[in-house]
Amino acid sequence: MEYTHRAEIIANQSVQDDIIDLLEENVENIEYTVIPGVMGKGSHSKKLGNTVWPELNFILFVYTDSQGAEKITEIIKEVKARFPKEGISLFFTTSHE
Repeated sequence: MEYTHRAEIIANQSVQDDIIDLLEENVENIEYTVIPGVMGKGSHSKKLGNTVWPELNFILFVYTDSQGAEKITEIIKEVKARFPKEGISLFFTTSHE
């Protein structure tokens, strides 16, 4: 497989298992890296892991081909529809050689 896309998912830790389960079930031979316990501020809320803003995010990176990128996009749309208030973002970087 030629990795032409880098997907970066940033989301509330409450949906981490849902996202990973769907990725593993639907993206063939997926390999990923998770960075847990990420703090930050999005457009709607802060996730700072403290008593005022107790929640945290995670970041998940995937290197994949265009077919995998399409599947990841559909999975994130599905999870966002199920959990519309959880703050789920997907970004892609694409290389063209």
